[in-house]
Order: sequence, then structure tokens, then C-alpha cells
Amino acid sequence: MFLRTGMLMMILLGGLAGQTAGPAPGVAVPAKKSVVYVIPVKDEINSPTLYILRRGLKEAIEQKADAVLLDMNTPGGALDVTFDIMEALEKFPGRKLTFIDREAMSAGAFISAVTDEIYFVPNGVIGAAAPVLATGGEIDKSMKQKIVSYLRARMRASSEGKGYRGQVISAMIDEDYELKIGEKVLKPKGELLSLTATEAMEKYGEPPQVLLGAGKAENITALLVAKYGAGNFEVRQFQVTWSESLAKYLTALSPVLMGLGMLALFVEFKTPGFGWPGTIGIILLALVFLGNYVAGLSGHEPALLFVIGVILVAAELIFFPGLVVVALTGVLFMLGSLVWAGADYWPNQPMTVNFSGEMLMQPVVNLGLALAIAIGLFAAFLKYLPKTGLYQHLAVQGASAAPARMADTVIDLVGKRGIAVTGLFPSGEVEVEGRRYQAKVDLGFVEAKAGIVVTGGSDFGLTVEKEETA
Repeated sequence: MFLRTGMLMMILLGGLAGQTAGPAPGVAVPAKKSVVYVIPVKDEINSPTLYILRRGLKEAIEQKADAVLLDMNTPGGALDVTFDIMEALEKFPGRKLTFIDREAMSAGAFISAVTDEIYFVPNGVIGAAAPVLATGGEIDKSMKQKIVSYLRARMRASSEGKGYRGQVISAMIDEDYELKIGEKVLKPKGELLSLTATEAMEKYGEPPQVLLGAGKAENITALLVAKYGAGNFEVRQFQVTWSESLAKYLTALSPVLMGLGMLALFVEFKTPGFGWPGTIGIILLALVFLGNYVAGLSGHEPALLFVIGVILVAAELIFFPGLVVVALTGVLFMLGSLVWAGADYWPNQPMTVNFSGEMLMQPVVNLGLALAIAIGLFAAFLKYLPKTGLYQHLAVQGASAAPARMADTVIDLVGKRGIAVTGLFPSGEVEVEGRRYQAKVDLGFVEAKAGIVVTGGSDFGLTVEKEETA
């Protein structure tokens, strides 16, 4: 009886506890706050603008933002960069908003047109999107007709289901396009359309629809309060750094930086000890990764893969000379990381979709150019470097750090006998007259501790063959 009573009391208390923990009947559960990621689009549209936007969109995806808001104030800019920005915006899965804080002219109008909603400050303007040369001059008439036709088609495709937006943007692009809604002509032929915030908010047609804008607000906070309600949103601001402008030049020079970096590492591997060529090589390749990261192309993962590759190559040289497979794996990791760093990877897409042939084409081309630069210069170095005082300086520095790893001269060692310190498959280390040297065999392999005979060599190592035993 006591046991049954105790169980009954526990059930009643549990039920009361459950009622206390849950919401009271009729009380609304607070909705999850909407996360809005604000990305600035300021001044002239150029490569750094693309880098800022691309990196900001990827961060917004990773942080599971519900919406991105472009804080826009631009007179326009490069058309090719504008197209890249429009494509990048299409990859964001949430809502895309534009807040025109003063003006969105030319390229700014194109970018605004592919977002879901366009908001204005009370004195904001948008329009005048006719294509011009980078210098500001007029484009040839026939070429201009082709560009305008393409732009209008692209804007129509981006504006489907968005009211009058396709027609309005067409009127901003093409001076020969007449914008007419019902019986009212809003823009006659012979001029380009520009709209104030008030004009963009006017309604036309039956039933009445707003021409272009979604609303007006004094600032971003007022806009979001009106849209989501006070306390129902969280703003996360993308931070722009000085490195965005630097990335423009680093990414443009990436094939040269990669080529010179690999050349420096080649020279480092071919000279004794560790000196400034290795340091320069690491710095140059680090700049490649830095430029691609700031440009929004990659995260930290490619740099980590490169470091793993370097560790494998170092392990081969120090612990497993002549094994080949360890160093080869390391080299493949290093080259693969350089391609990965230049690929435009998006966090919301499967890996198989991201690493497509189109995405990898430019990074592979850059790597090919870098290898051509490195191999060409390295061939010249092999021919001329040993004859210069620079190589003698490097050799002396290496000798002081590791005096027993490099021969002062090869000629005196030809015909000498020694022993393989490591296996030669085909490269490794040998010991001749009490000193160690880098060596290789031209044919076959030599197992560790086997006798060898020096047959030749160069300033970078000896050539040996297995000693014949009776």
C-alpha cells in the first residue's frame, strides 16, 4: 500500500513538474530570431568588392544566416566583376535584401536587381545602367547593341516574378526602350531611366503594384525593425579589412608567386642545410594562400593540406631517404592544395558539386603556368648556379650547419668505395671515407649497408653503383 501511494505521488509530482516546465496554455512561444548578415557594397564595383561579397556570403552560409543585406552606396563599376557578384549572390540559399544608402547606379542597379527586396533611404536613387568602357568612354554601337541585348535578357531572367522589375531595369539599360505601364509612359525612348526612392515606391497598374522598391527607411536598424519587429532579429556585420585590396594583386600574381615559391624550394632541396631560399619559398607560397583566402576562394584547409605535404617531404629527406613514396605523396598534397586554394568553394554545396571541371580549370591553369615558370628557371639555375658565387655562399652556409652532408668536389671521389647508409631507390645517402653524401643510382637500387662505388656526380650529389662482390 505504501509503495503504491509513493508511486502515485511521484506520477502526480512529475505531471505538475511537466506542466510548470512547458508554456502555459494560450501563451505564444517566442519565435527564433532571424539572423541578418550585413555586407557592405561601397564605392566603385571592382575586384575587392567581389572578394568582400564572396567571403561575406560564405561566412553567412556557414553561420546559417536567414538573410544577407547588401549595404549599398556605389556609382557603378566593372561589368565583368558585376556578373561574378550576381552569380555569387545566387549561391546564397536565404533571402537577399538590398539597402540603397544614397545611390545604386549602373552596376549597383544590376546587383540590386538580383536580390529579393530593394529598400531605400528617403533620398536614395537608382538607375542609369548603360554599359560603358572601363575608361568611361562610349562602346562601339554594334557591340553596345549586343551587350544591351544580353543584359536585358539576363535582367529579365533574374526578375521573373518580381513585378515590374525586369521592365524597369531594361529602361535603365537601354535608351531605346520605352517603359510604359497601361496608358502612362514612365520613360520615353532616347533617355535612360533613373528613379528616386519616392518614384520607386509609386504604384501602377491594375491591381496596383509598387514599381521597384520594397520600402524606405532611415537606416538599416529601422528597416529591420519594420520588417522583422523589434527584438526579433540579430545583425551580424561583415568586417572589411585592408587585405581585400591587397588580395586583388596577390590573386592576379598567383602563378608568378607559385612559380617563384616552388623554384626557391627546389633550390633549397638541392643545397645543403636550410637557408634563405627555403624561407623565401615558404613566404611566397604563404602569400598565395593568403590572397586566395582573402579573395573568398578558400578557407584554411588548403594551407593545412600544404603543411602536411611539406611534413611528408621533410620526413622523406630526414627519416626515409630513397623511399620515394612518402615524398611523392607530400608533393601531390602540396600541388593539390595549391589547386584547392584557387577553387571557388561554397560551404552549402556537396564536395562533388564544388569540385567540378569548370571550377578547377583556372586553378589548374595557374598551377601549370607556375610549374612552367619554376621548371624553366630551375633548368637555368642548374646550368648557371653552380658557377656563381651565390651557390658557393649557399654551400658554405650549408656546410657550417651540416658539414658532413655535401662533397666539396666530386672528381676526387670517382672510383672510391663506400657503403649505402640508406637504401637508394634510386636516391639516398652514402658514406665515403667517413663522410656522408647525397647519392643516387642510375639503374636499379641499392639496399642499405651494401657496398657502393662512386661513378660520378655533380655539385648536388654523387652518382654511385652497387659494388660487385666476388
